Amino acid sequence: MSDHLRIVRGDATPEEIAALVAVLAARQAPPSPPPPRRGRTWRNPARRMRNPLVPGKSAWRMSALP
Repeated sequence: MSDHLRIVRGDATPEEIAALVAVLAARQAPPSPPPPRRGRTWRNPARRMRNPLVPGKSAWRMSALP
């Protein structure tokens, strides 16, 4: 078993070492967030439906767009 923690100076008691290990274990890096879920709206058939035409200044231009 390799040493992951080494006391360099001083005389630590087993309780002090246990407290140090507990603090270091609690401070470990937070888990990375899960990848974002893809929405299921891309396969919704209602997306292919045309928006209602609204009369107005550029209604003729919008009539040709999907």
